[in-house]
Amino acid sequence: MPEPYTILPLDPPDWNTIGGGINDFNIAIAGDPKEKNLCFVLQSPQGENVGGVIGATYWEWFYISLVWIREDLRGKGYGVQLMAQSEAEAIRRGAKHAYLDTFDFQAPGFYEKLGYTVFGSLPDFPPGHTRYFMKKDL
Repeated sequence: MPEPYTILPLDPPDWNTIGGGINDFNIAIAGDPKEKNLCFVLQSPQGENVGGVIGATYWEWFYISLVWIREDLRGKGYGVQLMAQSEAEAIRRGAKHAYLDTFDFQAPGFYEKLGYTVFGSLPDFPPGHTRYFMKKDL
């Protein structure tokens, strides 16, 4: 009888084994994602980072992971500019669509103004709030 496998909590997890294994599987089934990170930073005249967009392009999609603008600079068009430049770069890389997630207390209205639509939601995540998943054709 073979010895039983053991599941161990690792801190930090062995990302190379787990991530590499699923990555190899995904490539075998869906092809090379041509994944490439994407980041645009909003910088003050003094060189301070005061906002930005972080994401990645892969399989003709642009995933927007994080968007943040310092509070005193919100509503002045910087977010729109950051998103426009990020989307333009994603398109240059071959992306045809974009997706992201946001909470009801963050910026769903901002993304809707940019043409994003909700394709899913998780109520009570966190409790009393909703997490929205949004997409857009580029």
